[in-house]
Amino acid sequence: MQVDARPDRDPNRLTLYIMVGLVLGIICGYACHALAPDAAAAKTIAGYFSVLSDVFLRLIKMVIAPLVFATIVSGITSLGASGGAVGRIAAKALGWFISASLVSLFVGLVIAHLVQPGHGLGLAVPEVGTNPNIQATGLTLKGFASHLVPSSIVEAMATNEVLQILVFSTFFGFSLAGLKGTVAGTIATAIDELVPVMLRFTDYVMRFAPIGVFAAMASVITTQGLGVLITYGKFIGAFYLGLALLWAVIIAAGSVVLGKSIGRLLRLLRQPMMIAFSTSSSEAAFPKMIEQLMRFGVSERITGFVLPLGYSFNLDGSMMYQTFAALFVAQAYGIDMPLSTQITMLLVLMVSSKGVAGVPRASLVVAAATLPMFDLPTAGLALLIGIDQFLDMGRTMTNVIGNGVATAAVAKWEGELSEGPVMPEAREPAVAA
Repeated sequence: MQVDARPDRDPNRLTLYIMVGLVLGIICGYACHALAPDAAAAKTIAGYFSVLSDVFLRLIKMVIAPLVFATIVSGITSLGASGGAVGRIAAKALGWFISASLVSLFVGLVIAHLVQPGHGLGLAVPEVGTNPNIQATGLTLKGFASHLVPSSIVEAMATNEVLQILVFSTFFGFSLAGLKGTVAGTIATAIDELVPVMLRFTDYVMRFAPIGVFAAMASVITTQGLGVLITYGKFIGAFYLGLALLWAVIIAAGSVVLGKSIGRLLRLLRQPMMIAFSTSSSEAAFPKMIEQLMRFGVSERITGFVLPLGYSFNLDGSMMYQTFAALFVAQAYGIDMPLSTQITMLLVLMVSSKGVAGVPRASLVVAAATLPMFDLPTAGLALLIGIDQFLDMGRTMTNVIGNGVATAAVAKWEGELSEGPVMPEAREPAVAA
């Protein structure tokens, strides 16, 4: 997959605007809360603000289908190796990715239950039933299995069914990679070029983020007052505590495979990690990741294969955030989800989170698509838009370190990790002309 990883002319400008929107939203919401004669009036005023945040959420949802399709198919068709080598390397990489995903989700689940970041918000439950427990039974394991395969890809894309789009894209990608001829190459190239288009599309959508942040914060503060920020502080603190624990697990696993050289790898990864942290985009750190991994000694074949695969399948920080976001919404609305339903939801998140990496605040996309499957109110995500910038910085940096350690570990297993820097090699085309 050819990735246009160039950041915007001023990648920090959007961050500044979001921070300004956050502060202005708090100030405006506080003024409206103080001046509103009663709770009903405050709710009415907040409704006007929520129109803007609702539009922003709809803009995010608009990107889901083409982004997932393009990234998955492009990643599969650009693997650049053949036969047993692809299967062997992919099996090792996916084994690591799945293990890391399960650990990430489990850490998020445990921390969210211990800290209860959404408890006590006191928001009104959406009018979908009188018994909140009914809302948590929207999907069973049997239903999930039968729901995987779309009966119509057009319908799946029209309704933003991420799992079904993922299944179709996977079959399409492998089918395209298995063909020979100029037509197959042309299709693969066209889809490959669609990826940067969709990333740019998403960048344009995210330029509305300051307005969405302002509206979301103003709406929440208007109805809840400044006391709601205590819950946000609790959420942010718990989330970064979970990230710290996840980092410890990733580094410990990496040290088992890489030994003492894990320290040198972490030092080399500092630059792409800081790029990811400051821009909230794994994509911006992609070129530097390739350079630093090759300086570490990872062969270009492994780097060019595992790293793009990891960008779609290894989103450790993002998946932990999605666990937090889902349980935060459930706790905020007083929805009691049985443990079995929570586990099923985590499995859905593990699968549906693939294919939207590298896009700033892409976790909102996955959460927005997954919550309705379990009858959790998507509107609850508006509560997190105002602080999502702080969360996205941490989870994006975690995605980078997770992919860096995973790529180096696979190279070690494949015997393609040298003691010093490696030189680039020519890659074979993924689809034969």
